[in-house]
Amino acid sequence: MAFQQFSLSRRALLRGLGLFSAGVAVNPLLGSKVFADDKSLKTIKLAWGQTAVCQSPISVALKQGFFKKYGLNVEPVNFSGPTDALLQAIATGQADGGIGMALRWLKPLEQGFDVDLTVGTHGGCMRLLAPQNSGIRDVKDLVGKSVAVSDQASPIRNFFAIQLAKQGIDPDKQVNWLQYPPDLFGEALRKGEVQALATDDPQGWLLKKQHDLVEVDNNLKGEYASLTCCVLGLRGSLVRDDPATARAITQAIVDAQQWTAEHPEETAKIFQPFVPGSVAVEDIAAMLKEHTHSHHSTGVQLRKEVAVYIDELKKINVIRPDTDAQRFAEHYVPELLPAESAHQHASNMAHMSNMSS
Repeated sequence: MAFQQFSLSRRALLRGLGLFSAGVAVNPLLGSKVFADDKSLKTIKLAWGQTAVCQSPISVALKQGFFKKYGLNVEPVNFSGPTDALLQAIATGQADGGIGMALRWLKPLEQGFDVDLTVGTHGGCMRLLAPQNSGIRDVKDLVGKSVAVSDQASPIRNFFAIQLAKQGIDPDKQVNWLQYPPDLFGEALRKGEVQALATDDPQGWLLKKQHDLVEVDNNLKGEYASLTCCVLGLRGSLVRDDPATARAITQAIVDAQQWTAEHPEETAKIFQPFVPGSVAVEDIAAMLKEHTHSHHSTGVQLRKEVAVYIDELKKINVIRPDTDAQRFAEHYVPELLPAESAHQHASNMAHMSNMSS
């Protein structure tokens, strides 16, 4: 993958930032119950992709009062632009934080964006899908095939390109990645223009169900079962100048992630109004149960996970070969929460689950 693929065009950036500025529009959570006029609360702006089911814990945090619990008055900004521009918005102070995919954000961070990663929010929202009769049952079967992606710098493309590279396959030369608007993925597959889809949820889960597709691979197998895929990024100056607020935001997100893991059906009801189309609450809950929202890594653990991705992105020529993965992780992942704060709850929940089974 060429280095240039990660550079933002001026038009894309302005479009994304424009959508960001206009994003505080209609929001079913923006009621007086959620945003009381309490001057004792610290006001922050949190950007989120409202239609991304993996960000549903933000709707939980707003609805269930997790932010207020830590003294925060959060102004959620619906960000509909490219997540590269979301990162730019955080770095330039147009937002205090937001959630995005690690495999999208690590390259811009290598280029110097002033954003810190404070918690890994969950794993398991990337899927490689193919028709039952395609003969594609492993990533190596993609050789000579065409695969639909949302863009050539897609984190989902990156992930499956890494899996190809690990098997000695050149993902740039031996696989044909074709860019389509996500809502045309199913049609491209039906017409035979592509033989597989590399996508994320909710689209991936819904396409699999609607078209009876085979899930060839995902990011919950092997070592990835214990790795995050999405991360909370906070403005670097906020972490340096106001660590207490940065800590409060991070802890509120951790709590909301854990609540989501323990209450997927209730989370689905809270989040359902944000999902385009008439997606059943039961389907949203099923998606959430396939994600690892109880995995919320911080500090040392998150540094280990970021370092893994840095080294893997080198395999597909996204990250410079001379970038030190450990130093990178230490620079961009601050120590905000005690390790047990983010991990103990999940361990206790797993232990209780084992006891009851």
